[in-house]
Amino acid sequence: MEKSQNLLYFFSSLVLTILFSCTMNPKSIDSTDYTKKIVKITMRDGIELNTEVYTPNYSGENLPILLTRTPYGLRHDNSGIHSSLSTSYKELAEDKYIFVFQDIRGRYGSGGKFSMLRTPIKEDPDAEVDEATDTYDTVEWLLDNLDKHNSKVGILGISYGGWLTAIALTDLHPAVKAISPQASPSDMYIGDDFYHNGAFRLAPSFGYAAMMERSKENYPFDFGDQDVYDFYLNLGPLSNANKKYFFGDVPTWNDFMNHSNYDEFWKEKEVTHYLDNISVPALNVAGWWDAEDFYGPMKIYEKLEENDQSGINRLVVGPWRHGGWARGKGDSLGAIGFGSNSSTYYRKNVQAPWFAHYLKGENLDSNPEAHVFVTGQNEWKSYSTWPPQTETTSTKFYFLPNGTISKDPANSDSGEKFLTYISDPNDPVPYTKRPIKGFWQGAQALWKVEDQRFISNREDVLTWQSESLKEEIEIAGEVIVNLFVSTTGTDADFIAKLINVYPEDSSNPAMDNYQLMIADEVIRSKFRNDFSNPSPLVANEITPIKISLGSRAHKFKKGHRIMVKIHSTWFPLIGRNPQKFIEIPKAKTKDYQKAKHTIYLSGNNSTFLELPIVKN
Repeated sequence: MEKSQNLLYFFSSLVLTILFSCTMNPKSIDSTDYTKKIVKITMRDGIELNTEVYTPNYSGENLPILLTRTPYGLRHDNSGIHSSLSTSYKELAEDKYIFVFQDIRGRYGSGGKFSMLRTPIKEDPDAEVDEATDTYDTVEWLLDNLDKHNSKVGILGISYGGWLTAIALTDLHPAVKAISPQASPSDMYIGDDFYHNGAFRLAPSFGYAAMMERSKENYPFDFGDQDVYDFYLNLGPLSNANKKYFFGDVPTWNDFMNHSNYDEFWKEKEVTHYLDNISVPALNVAGWWDAEDFYGPMKIYEKLEENDQSGINRLVVGPWRHGGWARGKGDSLGAIGFGSNSSTYYRKNVQAPWFAHYLKGENLDSNPEAHVFVTGQNEWKSYSTWPPQTETTSTKFYFLPNGTISKDPANSDSGEKFLTYISDPNDPVPYTKRPIKGFWQGAQALWKVEDQRFISNREDVLTWQSESLKEEIEIAGEVIVNLFVSTTGTDADFIAKLINVYPEDSSNPAMDNYQLMIADEVIRSKFRNDFSNPSPLVANEITPIKISLGSRAHKFKKGHRIMVKIHSTWFPLIGRNPQKFIEIPKAKTKDYQKAKHTIYLSGNNSTFLELPIVKN
């Protein structure tokens, strides 16, 4: 019974996040619409990759090829047709393409050995193949062996599939005329799935490594029916994972433990390192509430933009969680409504016309540089650059000792002002309401838009908020929190959350006083100056720490409040910091200690929030 419940949570998570091509009950298309072929394509080293080809039964002009590669298996509807053709790719299917889906090396039906985020051969002199060469060889085979194609290929994918799309740029076949890396990780240490600013993402990393590397197919770790908050707390130090569960047999977990600093292992996997002088049209897609990969698509867009001389690099960001644009209507996320079908809009009015333009030569009526959904206002808006720095003014909001936020700093005539809290790694702040069940998202997949009042009664969470806004404030660009802190320990994590507090007289009573998280981030303090060379905090010494919460497009409406919460544990999303300067994978139970953290609020040590406010 416990195992079946855990599997339910697990597969719910997959449907909601990674396996974007599926829905719970996809509507089958008529199998007579396509001729399906299952082929084994031989790579340059002799390994065969399982591939499905769907050619429309169509007598018109030759068609482009759309290729999607995945480590998550090929999913089908009741008629045996890949389920994405009637769900996430429905609008593309209506335009007619030759669709190709492929299991990457070492996964599901493909031969060879799987390697998580395989290092490009440019950085591995012993390697003969990587994901880019496999993509190149696949494209070459398709061109040589398929009929009815027009010699143009597009590549797209989400999450790991987005990374496979982006990394294909390192050895791009000349027939590839358009790519769309969607929710692609870029740097797994700085801001994507496994670490954020040096802080280890425990639950995502443990669950994902276990799922991906104990068999060729997704094999979930069995948490039973317990609250995984308790599971990870009872796990104790990170070294116990191998002692109790993995026994050294999960390679990526071993990598996590052996590379807790930003060393060459992480640097050689960083995608944008390889993206100089790229000149293929790219549609980069991200979601404001993506809990896995928001940093990545923004960085990939930014890097491609450096060399975009002909205006072919584009960015789309909507009100979505991980892969949310590829499923459903996108009219809401949890309790938050968007006033329109944002996902349907994207698939029909952005993605489909974009591929039709670059692969079929059709006119493109609208092709803005950055097309973003302004949350709060619930409207799409176009910008000529992102972030739109010339259209915004960076404005400081200071945190005051009385728990308010003001454009004026605190008066320091009467001495240094500050607030303190005790952070206890043995009683960490949960990242979502408890109980937390199953693989790290599971039933908690909407935690990014969860009402933050669930932690309001904790003494280890500090909160500041503005007065009710007399005028609306719209932001577009990077959100930054500048902390001035001290601690009784020698290391500490700091989590910052930007929150929109709804008024009591909301037209929707369920939203009265709702605390909606707009942006959030964590930093492990020992990496405040250098991710490769950590340095301890000096106990009781004031230290400035800057936290970027990434870029956002949001409108705080009149009558709403701007809130910021600061705390130092976020469990089990983020692994516990012992709060002493130590190599954390080697920490022992006795190393985890309470510490008093102080946030300074006056004079030269005034903690403040920077918001990019759109000019009137």
